[in-house]
Amino acid sequence: MPIPLFYRFCLRWPGLFLGGLLLLTACGSGRNAFTQTGKASYYADKFNGRKTASGSTYRPGRRTAAHNTLPFGTVVRVTNPSTHRSVKVTITDRGPHVKGRVIDLSRKAARKIGMLDAGVAPVQLKVVRAVR
Repeated sequence: MPIPLFYRFCLRWPGLFLGGLLLLTACGSGRNAFTQTGKASYYADKFNGRKTASGSTYRPGRRTAAHNTLPFGTVVRVTNPSTHRSVKVTITDRGPHVKGRVIDLSRKAARKIGMLDAGVAPVQLKVVRAVR
């Protein structure tokens, strides 16, 4: 049985094949490479049921967030370095509108990372899934 052309190529030039594979892997991960550090806060209860900038309704029991520049629908992992807890949230709104803050979280997301009592906490953001 003859060896397919692709396998012959891999056997003859394994370094070239592995280098290309590594390059493709690196290129693929760069799309979601946005990271950011700063302070997070969470929505006040008075915003329950109000429309967000994306047109959806804010619900404190959902894992959503507001960010000033990320596109709506982007999924972001928010990590609280103080508690080492993280949560994935979907960007549905614009904000926060307070200097020095990078993200506003829903109540459920804030509870997941242990920042309800503090109100404001240091966080690290990393895009998990970008919108195309």
